[in-house]
Amino acid sequence: MSRTIAEIIHTKEALEGAGVKLHRGFGYFELPKFDPFLLFDDFSSERSEDYLAGFPLHPHRGIETVTYILKGDVTHKDSLGNAGTISAGDVQWMTAGSGIVHEEMPHGDHGLIGFQLWVNLPKSHKMMPPRYQELKSTDIPTVSADDVVVHVIAGEHNGTRGPVEDIMAKPTYLDVTLTESKELTLSAPSETTAFVYIITGIGIVNGEPFELGSIIRFENDDDSITLCAGIGGTRFLFITGTPLREPIAWHGPIVMNTDDEIRIALYDLQNGTFIK
Repeated sequence: MSRTIAEIIHTKEALEGAGVKLHRGFGYFELPKFDPFLLFDDFSSERSEDYLAGFPLHPHRGIETVTYILKGDVTHKDSLGNAGTISAGDVQWMTAGSGIVHEEMPHGDHGLIGFQLWVNLPKSHKMMPPRYQELKSTDIPTVSADDVVVHVIAGEHNGTRGPVEDIMAKPTYLDVTLTESKELTLSAPSETTAFVYIITGIGIVNGEPFELGSIIRFENDDDSITLCAGIGGTRFLFITGTPLREPIAWHGPIVMNTDDEIRIALYDLQNGTFIK
């Protein structure tokens, strides 16, 4: 058995930051179907003019943001004093908690492949101290065997654990490559939300082919998901997490549980008390 498909979403063009052209997989209008995940963006482009405007300084509270780069460079800095550059194979897993202000600025003229995922924090941890996990490609373990390559960012695959730790949603985040006609079954406990995003090639799920830009969300009717690679093979992101099942109040980059908490966050921003 394998989980059945609940929904297929195709990314849509969106404009974010200072004018970055990206492709949104899901966001506010899909709540709460992807709980605990809030948003997924693919900001890949071969045209530097699509991304060089970047994401200048902006606040976050109540969530975690996960940036994964496969090509190009993104320079970042934040109110915790962190600064640096993430490049191909690197991950930035930022827990905003009570509040953080940061920026992410893609650069380079040779194209960019990158993704950002927002993960909700439970009410009990919305105001936790901010923290930051930056992982270089060399920190991320790879499980490679029999025409299957899996980069384990978070969670576990075949006994190998990813380096991202202590995340409330208990996520799995895998980057999987399959050669043509290769089939792979991945663990997806039925109590978790699970989805796949196709990066390249053709991925086949339950006999149905999917191409770049397809998000496949699954029903909670089994404990595994089976995928097969079509002609030329495929690469995809496989992501699961434990739903929070809590109220959501969302205002731009701030996600809390109530409208009053949003008003407090906006007051803090206006009065210079956002960073605790």
